[in-house]
Amino acid sequence: MFKNCEELRHYIQEHGVEMIDFKMIDLSGRWRHLTIPAERFTEETLASGIGFDASNYGFAPLEKSDMVFIPDLTSAFTDPFCSVPTINMIGDVYVIGNPHTTFDQDPRVIAKAAEDYLHSTGIADEIRIGPEFEFFVFDHVSYETSPHKTGFRIDAKQADWNSGKDNDNLGFNVPHKGGYHIDIPFDDLYNLRSEICMLLEERGVKVKYHHHEVAGPGQVEIEVEFGNLREMADKTMLVKYIVRNAAFKAGKSATFMPKPLYGEAGNGLHVHMHLFKNNQPVFYEKGNYSDLSSTAMYFIGGILKHAPAISALANPSTNSYKRLVPGYEAPVNICFASSNRSAVIRIPGYAVKPEKKRFEYRAGDGTANPYLAYSAMLMAGIDGILNKIDPVEGGYGPYDVNLYNLPEEEKQKIKSLPSSLDEAITALENDYEFLLAGNVFPKRLLEIWAEQKRNEARAVSLIPNPAEFGMYYDL
Repeated sequence: MFKNCEELRHYIQEHGVEMIDFKMIDLSGRWRHLTIPAERFTEETLASGIGFDASNYGFAPLEKSDMVFIPDLTSAFTDPFCSVPTINMIGDVYVIGNPHTTFDQDPRVIAKAAEDYLHSTGIADEIRIGPEFEFFVFDHVSYETSPHKTGFRIDAKQADWNSGKDNDNLGFNVPHKGGYHIDIPFDDLYNLRSEICMLLEERGVKVKYHHHEVAGPGQVEIEVEFGNLREMADKTMLVKYIVRNAAFKAGKSATFMPKPLYGEAGNGLHVHMHLFKNNQPVFYEKGNYSDLSSTAMYFIGGILKHAPAISALANPSTNSYKRLVPGYEAPVNICFASSNRSAVIRIPGYAVKPEKKRFEYRAGDGTANPYLAYSAMLMAGIDGILNKIDPVEGGYGPYDVNLYNLPEEEKQKIKSLPSSLDEAITALENDYEFLLAGNVFPKRLLEIWAEQKRNEARAVSLIPNPAEFGMYYDL
């Protein structure tokens, strides 16, 4: 938003900005924030940063947890939800006492390192990424986990389970699995989505389109235009921030949780990607399968080879694996195909122009830290290119059929994604070298990630759930 401190100071004075809010990403993928009065922001802030205690951010334990946050002026955006006029800024974490040394475990620093590594290989100058954001908007959410009471309750006015409700009911409930592109008045979230999209556009996030998704109880999607890796990771965080707060302001609750409702479609974070060199597309070559270049095929081969390990970063929650099951357009098969939504990698059939030629990684979800997940996808693709990993020779396809309808003996030939968070972490522990190339991912960070995620999986596994009472209480 700003090129220098002088531009910022002028904007602050012209628009009466009172506060500067710094957004810092923790390891799990949540924003934390620290705020200073706008008049305290100076050139010194950009040079020396703001000191903070990083001990609660989830990074590997450090002897000295004090860190320095240095804001990125180009990331600034006005906050539409604060009662006091506020500008928000994203930035990077640096080692205290050395403003020129970034903290190598900072997810945003890792994303920049991944982009730099791509450039250093000579393969391409940039990767351009375009995510699809799926999420639910509910009218009521409550949940509790205690020794004597465990459960959750969700409600959405448009859900089919409210079709027989006597009060506050005008009909027009969305049928079970019948919400895809459904029109108003069934789509009672249209105005909220439009407001969200306008807020995003005003803050530099170009929206491709928005619509209601498959699940009846408030599932929707917003797809945005492409950007480079770190920029799109920043914008991913901004999209989630705007969505949650706009819904909250409207008296609703938004979640990117992969599978909040049993029996309904889950939320994915589908990631479209392609490479460019000298502003020319790298993935296009007329006459090949789906007009993909050999470089694109090797990139796909790398992602598919490393897909189980990528799952630990792109699907890093126990809830992720309740979505990755057959029957809900969620991919579980490690393969690629053109226009096939049951494959982990889909090549959009409508993307025919050279500059549009790309593929979509369909397995990821919104619990991912976008800086880590996008970087892992890029690193896997680079590994595929450097080592000429051919997805056809590897048995990954193409499978231009509905994989769920294949005979069982044919299905057995196709590898599957991990079926649990524990399996995904084991896959990462057995396949992480590709992430260390170019010193992009610190090994210690991957170790602490694996430890934290195993602890999460273990904690969830220890909690009795209501389904177990139904199955076993009377035995």
